[in-house]
Amino acid sequence: MRMLPLVRYPVAVQLGLPFGDHADALAPFAPPAPGHPHAPDSDVEFYFVRHPRARRYLLRVDGDGRVRVTIPRGGSRREAAAFGLRHLRWIAGQRAHVQRPGLSADERRGLRARASVDLPARLLELAARHGLTVSRVSVRNQRTRWGSCGREGHITLNWRLTLMPAWVRDYVMIHELMHLRRLDHSSHYWRLVAQAYPDYEDARKWLRVHGPALR
Repeated sequence: MRMLPLVRYPVAVQLGLPFGDHADALAPFAPPAPGHPHAPDSDVEFYFVRHPRARRYLLRVDGDGRVRVTIPRGGSRREAAAFGLRHLRWIAGQRAHVQRPGLSADERRGLRARASVDLPARLLELAARHGLTVSRVSVRNQRTRWGSCGREGHITLNWRLTLMPAWVRDYVMIHELMHLRRLDHSSHYWRLVAQAYPDYEDARKWLRVHGPALR
């Protein structure tokens, strides 16, 4: 994994970026000029990390608001910058979660209701992607765990996963799904996790740093 210099870009919004020709990897990237319909009123700081095991561009919002962009094998910094700029509406939402103050009772009820719908749907989507069968999904108000998996295939998720960045939430789900194949934390189990989610160590670090504030 290799760190690249931090770059500051204005916020812009446009979803989606296909992989393209990497021959222009060193070409300059021009962000929207002030006054452009997508030009923002604030800045976002990106930093880039090359990861040979990554299969796609990935975004992560740090606790200080900076945005990490993971560049996969064969990717370019130019495309990574464009990818980040095209997803900054999402980034703005994630920054709001990371910097979010205490939740009111109404906000908590609303988030728990949303979690009861969104979390099982995403878990089953990931299970299907990895050829796994989940017998039952529950969303609960756990105080000490982000999730759990029983021998019978029943997976329980903490509603507070909705407060996390999507890439960390996916890691928690992958973590529990891999217990359907190996119900322990042996080296074999962690190899399964690494194959299914190459950036799992970054997600675990995020949980160690930011997780306590979400409980």
